Amino acid sequence: MRALIITGGEHPPVRFLRKLAGLMDVVIAADSGLAVAREGHIAPDWIVGDFDSLGDVKLLAEYPPARTVRYSPEKDDTDTELAFRLARELGCAHIEVAGAGGGRIDHFIAMYAMFLREEHPNAWHAHGESAFWLRAGGVARLRLTLQSLVSVFPLGDICNGMHSDGLQWTLDGLDWGKGRFGISNRNTVREPVIRAGSCPLLVVAPLGCEFFLQQ
Repeated sequence: MRALIITGGEHPPVRFLRKLAGLMDVVIAADSGLAVAREGHIAPDWIVGDFDSLGDVKLLAEYPPARTVRYSPEKDDTDTELAFRLARELGCAHIEVAGAGGGRIDHFIAMYAMFLREEHPNAWHAHGESAFWLRAGGVARLRLTLQSLVSVFPLGDICNGMHSDGLQWTLDGLDWGKGRFGISNRNTVREPVIRAGSCPLLVVAPLGCEFFLQQ
């Protein structure tokens, strides 16, 4: 099953969210993501959080209490992490997060840190960009307009063995140590291909691009 988690923070346009939600089996609103979902006329299947950032808590009364999981603000995990855990418990193998862009730096870094874990989101969509997780050795093809910005962040201490077709600056032959990355590359063809090497990659591209995993 596939799940979409809608969070607070800077989020994609609601038109994009509605389209994305229509592709999912489960939609979970995390805290103030409920207000975002309501703005986009998206009915979440589940609502999760401590709701300390939900401006109007009266919104909760509009949804079934049985599908609302409320936590104390005194907790160890972010609301996004709690929603992610629920999606896993529901049997979702593919999980995408929308929101969490801008605002507090700590929340932004916490979202990035989730991609470093063994269980991680598959994609993250913010206001104008999307980030996609690509397994070590995996191959992906992107579909986007020419000369779009494409950035690559290794999710491991040592990253080598990468390959790319259709990027202005090739990934071939690069040997990255911890903390290195490739930012603001550009595609010279409409469907560039990226192959991860010794570690997973986080590939960042414009919102609305298509990301296809290949065998």
